[in-house]
Amino acid sequence: QVQLVESGGGLVQAGGSLRLSCAASGRTFSSAAMGWFRLAPGKEREFITFITGSGNTYYADSVKGRFTISRDNAKNTVYLQMNSLKPEDTAVYYCAARRSASYGSIRWTDYDFWGLGTQVTVSS
Repeated sequence: QVQLVESGGGLVQAGGSLRLSCAASGRTFSSAAMGWFRLAPGKEREFITFITGSGNTYYADSVKGRFTISRDNAKNTVYLQMNSLKPEDTAVYYCAARRSASYGSIRWTDYDFWGLGTQVTVSS
């Protein structure tokens, strides 16, 4: 059974940093694209970033320059380093993985596996 488990969320002041982790189990995702999305109250699910099977990355404009995605294939884990956090970054953050495709996508419907999410709250 495939599982993605996010961790590292919490409450932080504006300007602060958090590092989210997404640990995968049940199969290896070393060659598959993985991404992060977020969902804020009253808003639609928002793409944040993805990392391809070869390690290429892509970011939404809203987080570019502040967030960094990385992966450790030996640990089957993806990370999201979030710096210079803003109150508008407050949301539940979800990790997602594609079943086998190595190229990323900004569409949440292209991802096959999802974690349960971790809450990130940024106070002003």
